[in-house]
Amino acid sequence: MDKDHEDHDCSCRRGWSRRGFMATMGAGAAAIAVSGKISSAAVSEGEVVPAQEMSRVTLKVNGRAHRLLVEPRWSLLHVLRETIGLTGTKEGCGRGECGACTVLIDDIPRYACMTLAVEAEGAEIVTVEGLMKGEELGSVQQAFLENDAYQCGYCTPGQVMAVEGLLRANPSPSLDEIRTGVSGNLCRCGAYVNIFKAGEQAAKSRRGAGKG
Repeated sequence: MDKDHEDHDCSCRRGWSRRGFMATMGAGAAAIAVSGKISSAAVSEGEVVPAQEMSRVTLKVNGRAHRLLVEPRWSLLHVLRETIGLTGTKEGCGRGECGACTVLIDDIPRYACMTLAVEAEGAEIVTVEGLMKGEELGSVQQAFLENDAYQCGYCTPGQVMAVEGLLRANPSPSLDEIRTGVSGNLCRCGAYVNIFKAGEQAAKSRRGAGKG
């Protein structure tokens, strides 16, 4: 695995990595098990939580700056879909398990559902829409199409972004590296074999075009 993909295993100032989040959640669950109870200071059922103050942020998405008012608790996924209107990024589990919402933040694949919008300010954000040139598909998108690397298609945007992030870090990945690169993205239809083939084809296509 290359260095940039090793970085997925740790948290950074702009959000949680995919595997780092799961490790942290496991530690938190263990602490609760030892203590026996969650703090009584937790919000009781039915209690009204007051609305948060809005924050001004500028998000650079697919090369375009968006000046927005957001609540600090809003996820990047929510803002991309509901405020900016980029619905290619899908919400699956909403808790960092499925990878359907994967986007690139400074070229690194991250779960948009587990990244606060305010954390992404100042970063280069790329969604699946940003891989296209007008109506022309990007090389990874084209490879997914030609290899039937999807069935229902719901997870496909996240799978595409995971492969795109891998190829930006490692233009010549092995099959095992491709498998590792998409290991944080679930396909409930089980199209993994063709997803791996699409990753291999995209890598060859980009090398042939002189990209990398």
